[in-house]
Amino acid sequence: MHQTHSAILSLQKISFHYPNGPTVINDLDFTLNKGDRIGLTAPNGSGKSTLFHLIVGLLKTSSGRILCEDQEIIKEEDFRQLRRRVGLLFQDADDQLFFPTVLEDVAFGPLNLGKSKEEALTISHQVLQRLELVDFADRITFKLSGGEKKLVALATVLAMEPDVLLLDEPTAGLDHKTKLRLIELLNNFTDLTYLIVSHEFDFLTATTNHIYTMENGTILVDEELHIHHHEHAHRSGQQPHRHI
Repeated sequence: MHQTHSAILSLQKISFHYPNGPTVINDLDFTLNKGDRIGLTAPNGSGKSTLFHLIVGLLKTSSGRILCEDQEIIKEEDFRQLRRRVGLLFQDADDQLFFPTVLEDVAFGPLNLGKSKEEALTISHQVLQRLELVDFADRITFKLSGGEKKLVALATVLAMEPDVLLLDEPTAGLDHKTKLRLIELLNNFTDLTYLIVSHEFDFLTATTNHIYTMENGTILVDEELHIHHHEHAHRSGQQPHRHI
């Protein structure tokens, strides 16, 4: 993908391998521009989650460069600044939620960014309202259902007011109703740029403009799948079917 002046993230020839393990990310190039809504789908073990962890500095690249706009991200302080702009939603919500109540979890991010307690609470209530989770503020986090935890985890990320969302299998464990709600929420976030990893092609077609895949540790942008919407009728009535 070509780099433009609107690039928020640029990955240049990055590679990564676990100690004594095979190469997981191999000479990967990728650019995320402002306003992009991109899906990434590939088999388990192809390096999708690893890629997200490299971007936010949870793992360190073996080689290559990561840039946020024009600034190369090298030191831990650089990654701390990047994480103010790039929010990662983990695949497992339990990895993201630590506090007894929902409001405490959502307020933690703003407080960690230096907001006052009053500011953090205001932001948290606004985010919960945006996600239609106002009634969840005093709920006990560990008693929530899997889908509820996922939405609260998303709230904790949005409370950081990021420019970019990295969503790792956001529909994992969600029932159909909650999945539809998540689709609606993402489509309403007109001001956000995001990259979604998912096995669910239908979910990606509903929330992204382009879908790429990964193979041999790199992103295949040349095999872009263009998303299209269409209407049609069948003479014999409503027939269950799929379009690939």
